[in-house]
Amino acid sequence: MSGFTELASVDGRIGPTAEAVIGLKDDGLYRGDGAFEVIRLYDRRPFALDDHIARLERSSASLRLEFDRMALRAEIAALLEEAGPIDGQLRLIVTRGGRRIAATESVPVHAETTTVASVTYQTTIVLNGVKSLSYGANMLATRMAKEQGADEALLVRPDRIVLEPPTSSIFWVAEGTLRTTAIAEGVLASITRDRLLKAVPGIEEGAWTLDQVKSGSEAFLASTTREVQAVASIDGVALPEAPGPRTREAQEAFTALRDRELAAAN
Repeated sequence: MSGFTELASVDGRIGPTAEAVIGLKDDGLYRGDGAFEVIRLYDRRPFALDDHIARLERSSASLRLEFDRMALRAEIAALLEEAGPIDGQLRLIVTRGGRRIAATESVPVHAETTTVASVTYQTTIVLNGVKSLSYGANMLATRMAKEQGADEALLVRPDRIVLEPPTSSIFWVAEGTLRTTAIAEGVLASITRDRLLKAVPGIEEGAWTLDQVKSGSEAFLASTTREVQAVASIDGVALPEAPGPRTREAQEAFTALRDRELAAAN
C-alpha cells in the first residue's frame, strides 16, 4: 500500500504523525542528544529488525542513554498492527528526555543512478559507530554537494581517504575487485553493508583515496532506503559503467538475501 497515513507512537500513544507531540524541554531536540534507526517495511514486515534494535542499543550505550527495549518492541508491534500492510519505512528514536518514538514513513524515491560530490569531513572520534540524532554535519554535507550540482555528498577525510556518503555506504570496483571502506577508518557499521559483505563474495575492505575511488569502473551506494543504487559520476567524473555488472550482482544478491530473511521471519 502506498500513500498511507503516517503514524507515530510516542511512548505507546499512537496517532497521526502530524499530530504527535513531545515535551519541548528535551535535549534530543535542544542538543541532538539521542539515537535513531530507520528500518525498511515490506508489506508491514520490518527487515533486520533485531539488528537495527541491537545497533540502537549500542548507540545508546555509547551515549550513556538508557531506554526500555522491551517496551519499545511492544510499541513497534502495536504501531505496525495499527498501520496495516504498508510498504514504507519505520523510524525509531530514543531521546535524552526519555522519549521512545516509532513512526511509519514513506520511502524516499531514488532514481536508478545517482551522482556524488566529495565534501571534506572530519570524523568525531567519540561518535564513531554511533547513529546519533546529531546529524547536522551530514545534512549540511548533502546540501553542499547539491550546490555543486550532485545528488549526494561523499564524505572524505582531510587526508583524502574516502569515508561514506552521509546516509549510506559506498562500494566501487577497481582493478577488477569490489571494494568498500573499512569500519576502522571511521564509517558506520551499516546493516545493508553487512548484508552485502555476506552475500557478495570477494569484497575487499580497506582505506583508499578519493583519486583511487574516482578511477574505478563502477560504484554504488547501499542503505536501508536505497538498497543498492548505482553511481553515475563522482565530482563530475563519469564512471564507465552505471550500473555495471558488479552493481547488478550486488542488487540481485541483496534482493535474494532480503527475501530469504523476510520469508524466514514469517
